[in-house]
Amino acid sequence: MSRLAQTHGLTDIQQEILSTVRDFVDKEIIPVATELEHRDEYPTQIVEGLKELGLFGLMIPEEYGGLGESLLTYALCVEEIARGWMSVSGIINTHFIVAYMLKQHGTQEQREYFLPRMATGEVRGAFSMSEPALGSDVSAISTKGVKVGAEYALTGQKMWLTNGGSSTLVAVLCRTDEGHPEGTAPHKSMTTFLVEKEPGFGEVRPGLTIPGKIEKMGYKGVDTTEMILDGLRIPANRVLGGTTGRGFYQMMDGVEVGRVNVAARGCGVAQRAFELGVSYAQQRHTFGKPIAQHQAIQFKLAEMATKVEAAHAMMVNAARKKDSGERNDLEAGMAKYLASEYCKEVVEDAFRIHGGYGFSKEYEIERLYREAPMLLIGEGTAEIQKMIIGRRLLEEYRFQG
Repeated sequence: MSRLAQTHGLTDIQQEILSTVRDFVDKEIIPVATELEHRDEYPTQIVEGLKELGLFGLMIPEEYGGLGESLLTYALCVEEIARGWMSVSGIINTHFIVAYMLKQHGTQEQREYFLPRMATGEVRGAFSMSEPALGSDVSAISTKGVKVGAEYALTGQKMWLTNGGSSTLVAVLCRTDEGHPEGTAPHKSMTTFLVEKEPGFGEVRPGLTIPGKIEKMGYKGVDTTEMILDGLRIPANRVLGGTTGRGFYQMMDGVEVGRVNVAARGCGVAQRAFELGVSYAQQRHTFGKPIAQHQAIQFKLAEMATKVEAAHAMMVNAARKKDSGERNDLEAGMAKYLASEYCKEVVEDAFRIHGGYGFSKEYEIERLYREAPMLLIGEGTAEIQKMIIGRRLLEEYRFQG
């Protein structure tokens, strides 16, 4: 185990789970990650291995066939997986958000129908909120769900679906004006629909098209797509929770735990960057000695390690706060903001330590350098996190005058 980013107070079961995941990462992910990433190839064998480990059902309750573990356990597993290859943690994350939303907000029938198959990885989840013109303004959603008899017809265009092609279940946020008079606040007229589909690209069911993968700078291997809805018919029993108008709150609850996940990914990538940097610094010689013995490099390593520790501690705090049942939007926002920013800085410092070799595709740090920027925008930009943090601080420290 690394000396950095230790988590105190874990149970024997948690420690055993993390040890198993770390061993899997070291043996099955790190040796092949860079090659698969350069080919932009979906990591099928890795995903099958994660299924066997039970990670697709890590937080799904035991009554539905899952392991019933905490958000903290899940976040620590994600940290380990991202240390191996961030794209793999993305495959797990969107699945996890949908399973979490079903567990927290689904009807009993919806939970019984989906969760056992999600626990085994037979059903794989994707999460769809963003749109081409949306950005951070969720209230501007234009995809609509219109009641037609006992069904809803969904029409619109969605963007940035992680697992868009490989998933078989997508939680889709739409605007539903039915039952919500004109002038209703936008966030009160949104509904989450549970859309089942076949994996693949093209028209995956009547009225639903998944175009090909979006070409990205990094975060390769995992399929990121658009989704086009053209009068897609969905039965009313596939409204998450059975009632329209609650979609915004359901999605924000999912995003909140997703932010802990993104923080964990940032911690994992930063840890790997530090490992690569401190290892290379002891192998590379200049002026007659390893560069690790130069004070300038030692200063860099000290700063990198401190950032890894700080980000990990804040991520653990946010996960534990959520597990306690308390509101954690402040802690999750802080953790996501700090971990993603520190990840970028630690990766860049490791890149600098590698010198010209860091620019070569033969070295792993090149991949990390392209992956880290995604964390700056995933699950809300730094600016969005600071807005959330600022508003919550003003609630906590309201001036009494």
